[in-house]
Amino acid sequence: MSGAPGSRRPAFPGLPGELVLEEAAGARQRCGEGDGSVPGTLLCTNRRVAFLPAQAPGSRAFFHSDYDVALPCIRKLVAASSFAKPKVLTATSTLKFIPEELAVFCRDFRLLRFHFHENGLAPQAFRVANAIAQAREMATWLGDTSEEHNGWSCPAEAPSEKEVEEEEEDSAATLLFESLWDWEKELKRLGAVGWRVSAVNERFDMAPSLPRYLWVPSGLLDHDLKRTFAHFEERRVPRLCWHHPGGSDLLRAAGFHPASEPGSEDVRCLEALLLGGRGPCVLVDTAELPTLADIQLAHLKLRALCLPGAAAEEKWLSALEGTRWLDHVRTCLRKAVEVALLLAGRRCSILLQETSDRDLNCLLASLVQLLGDPHARTLPGFQSLVQREWVAAGHPFPHRLGLLHRDSPQEEAPVFLLFLDCTWQLLQQFPAAFGFTEAYLLALHDSSFAPYFSTFLFSCQRQHGRGSPQRLHSQTYTPVNGWRDPSPGVRGVGSAACSLPTIWDWGLRYSQQQRVQFRNPVGAAMQHPDTTDPQTPGRPTDAWPGPGSVFVLTKGTLSPQPFPWRTSRPPLRPSRRAPSLESLSEWGGNLWGSLPPRPPPGLLLPCATGPSIRLWHRCYLRGLPKAQRGRFAPSPDGLAEELTLLQDRLSAWQAAGLCTKTTSGPPAPSW
Repeated sequence: MSGAPGSRRPAFPGLPGELVLEEAAGARQRCGEGDGSVPGTLLCTNRRVAFLPAQAPGSRAFFHSDYDVALPCIRKLVAASSFAKPKVLTATSTLKFIPEELAVFCRDFRLLRFHFHENGLAPQAFRVANAIAQAREMATWLGDTSEEHNGWSCPAEAPSEKEVEEEEEDSAATLLFESLWDWEKELKRLGAVGWRVSAVNERFDMAPSLPRYLWVPSGLLDHDLKRTFAHFEERRVPRLCWHHPGGSDLLRAAGFHPASEPGSEDVRCLEALLLGGRGPCVLVDTAELPTLADIQLAHLKLRALCLPGAAAEEKWLSALEGTRWLDHVRTCLRKAVEVALLLAGRRCSILLQETSDRDLNCLLASLVQLLGDPHARTLPGFQSLVQREWVAAGHPFPHRLGLLHRDSPQEEAPVFLLFLDCTWQLLQQFPAAFGFTEAYLLALHDSSFAPYFSTFLFSCQRQHGRGSPQRLHSQTYTPVNGWRDPSPGVRGVGSAACSLPTIWDWGLRYSQQQRVQFRNPVGAAMQHPDTTDPQTPGRPTDAWPGPGSVFVLTKGTLSPQPFPWRTSRPPLRPSRRAPSLESLSEWGGNLWGSLPPRPPPGLLLPCATGPSIRLWHRCYLRGLPKAQRGRFAPSPDGLAEELTLLQDRLSAWQAAGLCTKTTSGPPAPSW
């Protein structure tokens, strides 16, 4: 690692292969409004822009959330001077003045401003500004190169025993779904009788973008399962992603292949996969959700609106509504509630269908599980959910976040960030139901742009494990299950393919004091067990179609819909046994109006109307001078919002305590 000779600055914990290109000792980072600033050293490396305060925070982390930004995360670089107009810097631009201030606009809505005093910093300021502009253009996404990584060096300061125990506990509880053991453990937790783990795609030869292991019906052999891949887009077949304790199953798949013409044997295998005697099948098309282009356009408008001086104060709210970002949040939550109510109301199979099965299916499947599964609302459960429904399922993070220079604009769409916003909305409405906090969601939001971790570095498990051995020599083969790991303690092949840590190793970026704020200590205690009896009180008693019936869920209404290979048969006639969602439950009324009197235990039913959906201030308004700086620094706006949140939590806990005194059962959920 190179640096300016004789410079005095705090030790810089660099990454493997990281080189300091330029540095400016004596620079100051501005802190919101006024002349407040922090003195330190501004560094430009081949990986990031880092600021080391003169009084370094007492943390052994490699990164500091308020002072570091990865080069691919930089959206725009502006140099300013009192003698010239501000200039946007690129690798080919020529800087003709000495910058007095450097503004770094980030993709994660941060705005970092560095000031250079007139005390001999002119040459350093000029060099570091040009170095950042050139390094930003030359930066490569680590997951998109063949560059080898030798792993991470450990911090010089040894962690305490308590920190080691907490980090090991979190690491063990978070399932990465890279090994057969992880999939079997989660399937056992769900209690999904009639399902098994299939290793038919262990070599990624059946579907390159699918994970190694799939949850499929126990009665369907791998030999028959192979017949179904060719009939779906990108060969992404239906597979289980969640089992409701009442007996319903949530599946996801890509769209039916338009040129598919299954034979009689293929039809038998397809219907065994989709129906299997588990009750009627309900197809949920994601066409009602915003498209990728809609999400990208709304995010661009929102990001432009959240810059200083973007709109007059009296027109700001109307401009916010014009971005349509909050409309997309409402739409996603409403659709998730529809599916969650249907899963809780009747024993059926619900199939989420998207053309590619790699974007909106990830979002919808995750939201449904957040609404219906209390385990997914714990911190390790949420991290396992992201690993299974996003990382292992093949969401193309680098392309959707626009971090690859070769990407076309059509490939960029921050679907994962939309999911985090929806999760934040749930957290605001049900603060006592979650085991994590807003600070955790904000850390995850920012970490999605950091190319230092393997979690969001690749587009699928196959890309993550490229170059690794295809099979462990100690694996065994059986005709039904294929290649299997020798013991539960053996991790998957993919875990050895990349030596970079996962994003869940929070100690590499955040101090112990910051990580404490990730957890809601009361949230885990307030969780309620799922109902396990499909005939529990409150379930509807009206007639429900038997196995083999197929419906499509559109705008809250169920309609008969045959599979594509059944088009030659007479269409199903509408019947009283094809009810709307309102008649599926006694929780009644308008789904989006007044809340139901008694939802099933463990089910969250958020309100998605008007003022109930709010702007995530701490995330999107960080670049405004009046907004708080950082995620942990106090400000009048931040304190007011924190006070409101605490009042909401107090009301929820008081209501839960009152229910505990008046009933002998567990406390009622807060909604």
